[in-house]
Amino acid sequence: MSLPQAIVAGTAGDKLSRAITGTDEVSAGRSAIATGAGAALGAAGVGALSVGAGAVGATALAAAVAPVAVPVAIVAGGIGFLCSLFE
Repeated sequence: MSLPQAIVAGTAGDKLSRAITGTDEVSAGRSAIATGAGAALGAAGVGALSVGAGAVGATALAAAVAPVAVPVAIVAGGIGFLCSLFE
């Protein structure tokens, strides 16, 4: 995964926070949900790629993808947070 996928995950986290809170107004609660959801979606996306590569025997790819999970989750969470600050 790279920056475009992290942006998609962060934006999806913001949309998920709107659905969970039932509002699109800026609030600390919605920002916290957007940050957590964006980070979780980013980490899940990278994790799924790593597990899938390992399942088909591409262990080199799985090993290369694993260290990327944390930075992608951090970027996706940050993007979710930034998106939640705007209506």
